[in-house]
Formats: sequence, structure tokens, C-alpha cells
Amino acid sequence: MELINAIPKTLIGFLLVALFSLIIGLSQRLKHVSDQSTESTFGTDRTFTFIGIFGFILYILNPSGLILYVGGGLVLSIFLAINYYHNILKYEFHGITTILIALITYTIGPLVMTQPYWLVILIIVTVLIFTELKESFYMISKKIDKEEFITLGKFLIIAGVILPIVPNEQIFKNISLTPYNIWLAIVVVSTISYMSYLLKKFVFRKGSIIISGILGGLYSSTATTIILARKSKTDPASGNQYIAGVIFATAMMYLRIMILIMIFSYDLFRSIFIYLIFLFILSALIGVFILFYRNKNFTAAETEVTHEKNPLEFKVALIFTVLYIAFTFITYFVLKNWGTSGLNVLSFMVGLTDIDPFLVNLFQGKFSVTMDAVSLATLQAIISNNVLKMIYACFFSGKKLWFYIIGGFILIIILNSIFALVF
Repeated sequence: MELINAIPKTLIGFLLVALFSLIIGLSQRLKHVSDQSTESTFGTDRTFTFIGIFGFILYILNPSGLILYVGGGLVLSIFLAINYYHNILKYEFHGITTILIALITYTIGPLVMTQPYWLVILIIVTVLIFTELKESFYMISKKIDKEEFITLGKFLIIAGVILPIVPNEQIFKNISLTPYNIWLAIVVVSTISYMSYLLKKFVFRKGSIIISGILGGLYSSTATTIILARKSKTDPASGNQYIAGVIFATAMMYLRIMILIMIFSYDLFRSIFIYLIFLFILSALIGVFILFYRNKNFTAAETEVTHEKNPLEFKVALIFTVLYIAFTFITYFVLKNWGTSGLNVLSFMVGLTDIDPFLVNLFQGKFSVTMDAVSLATLQAIISNNVLKMIYACFFSGKKLWFYIIGGFILIIILNSIFALVF
């Protein structure tokens, strides 16, 4: 450490600037060689290295006034503009990515000397990655229609614009229900579902049945169970894969609920997360067993996932809002009149519907109930929801698969019940 501290900061800065600039230049050489466009570029590895060193020298000569650095930037910009104009006339080349990267390279010197090294490295890595992702971005853009940008706009509005300005004042005197709590619940649940929706639509649109089950579980394990069970009838040869996908969806439900608990109630998370992790792992292992049971020559079958509604659709958000508000009043009424015994009965009944609004309300609400009672209600709601999914899976699939369905779900329910007894 003494030796490192003895090295002048300026020397370290120079070496880092030269190294980072050279790396960017090498990436540009590789890009232009692969694109066969070396004639239309003003330079690659050496040129970018000199640009970085040029910016570094002008900065350290006048670090307070920055007159030399700004002047050098203007001179560099003029040369880049001339090169760009020449490319338009001779090659009809209109891209400015290389020019922008050159300007970023020029700023490496001041960044190294004034900013934390982690930030400089992050900028360099981002430039390198985005330079190489041109084709990937092009392929993604071909899959996206204008409606997806509208959807993304909606998400940014509800999460970044509306949420911060929604009032956080109780609507009713004795019930911890505020507009902010309602909107926050919508944003969090929609975010998890939206991420799953995007992955399935643009990354794994035609992926394996198992991937469909895993991502579907983050979106809605109940909906995924119904879809995969239905599809198992049309592809009986891959029946065990569909049922394994159903079990994986249930495993992901535990992970989804754990994320919701961590966001809304960290105290509850510390109390229950270990049980949810075990249930997630055990459910996944059951899925793996079903996948390979009497199927040594396993080949992953593919399926196209198109069943999910966009989680940011108005109807989806409206239904969630109505259920969230309804469960707020129902939970308050049940606790006031029947206490924790009433909450236990309610949690089993809720499992036969959409459990997210009830659970989020329970995690977020300030009810006069112990943490153990909330943990028990959570596990009980999951138990009844698993029973419902087992019934759905049996109803929509063929009888030959009932052994896998009933066996898998019964084992999960038993394990879930054992953990519930702890509370």
C-alpha cells in the first residue's frame, strides 16, 4: 500500500486514460473490420488513444479554468465535423456513433482525475457493451411495435410521475388506506408482472415449456397453470414437461411473494423469508423430479407463450385496485369482529381468488395483528391457492397426468402446511 500511495496520482491517471482509450479504440477497430467500413472512419485504436491522451494533457495543464480543455474539445469537434461531412459526400455514410464515442474518449482524462474509478469503469464498460449490441438492438426493435412504447410510457408515468405526487393521507379514520398505498401496490405488482411479460414476449417468446412455467409464475402462477394444463392435452408426449412447468410456476410464486414481502414489510420478511426460500427450493426440486421421472432421454419441448394480458392494461389495474380496496375493508371488518381466527378463515377463502391484492394489503396494512398471525395467514392463503391450482390442472389436463399433478401439489401442500404449523 505504501508503494501504491507513493505513485503520483497524475501517473496513475495517465496510465488509466491511455489504457481505457486504447480499449475503446480496439473495440472500434474490431467493429469497423467486421462491418467492412474502415474507409469511412477517421481512426481506431491509436487515434482513440491519442484523443484520450490529448484530453488528459489539456485538462491537467489548466484544471481550474479548463480554457485549454474546452478549446481542445472545440478543435476536436471541428475535425470530427469535417470527417463526418466527408463521409456523407464520398460514402453516403450518416452514422455518428463513432464520433460520439470519440468525444466520450476525450472526456476520460477529467473523469479519471475527478471522479471515482468505479464510475469511470462503468462508463467505459457501457460504451463497450453498447458498441457491440448494435445488431441485438436492431433485432429487438423489429419485434417491438408502437403499442409497446405506449405501454412503456404508461409504466413510466404511473411509477415515476403519479406515484411521487399521490397524497399519503388516510381516507378513513380507522383504516390504514391511503391513495399512496393503493398506487404503490399497483406499481410494485405491475412492475414484477411487467418484467416477466417483457421477458416472455421479447426474449423467450418461443422457448421451452419449463421457461414458460418459470416466467409465467412471476406473472401469475394460476393463469400459467391453466394454460400449460390445457396445452398438455394437445401434446401428450410432453405431458410431464407441462406439469413440471406448472410446478415450476408454483415455485416462482413463492419467490414472487417473497419479493413483495421484502418491499412492503421488512420485519415480516425477516420472519418468514427462510420458510419461503425452502418452499421455493423444494417445489423446484419436485418439478425437476416430475420432469425426469421415467424420462431418461429428456428433450426440451418448445411452446409459444401468448396468453398473458399486458399487466399495465387499464382493466388489469382497475381489477387489482378494486380487489385491493375491497380486501382492505374486509380484512379490517374480519379482524374487528373475529380477530385472528377470522383472519385464518379469510386467508383460506382468499386463496380461491387472486391472492396478490389480499397479501399486499396484509403486508402493507397496519392492522392490529401480530407478525406471526400475518405469516400464518400468508401461508394459509398460499395453501388454498395451491389446492385451487391442483384442481385447475386436473380439470384442464388429461387423466394420465393426474398422478404427476396430484402427487406434486399434495407434496407441496404438505410441506407448506408443516411450515404453517410453526406460526
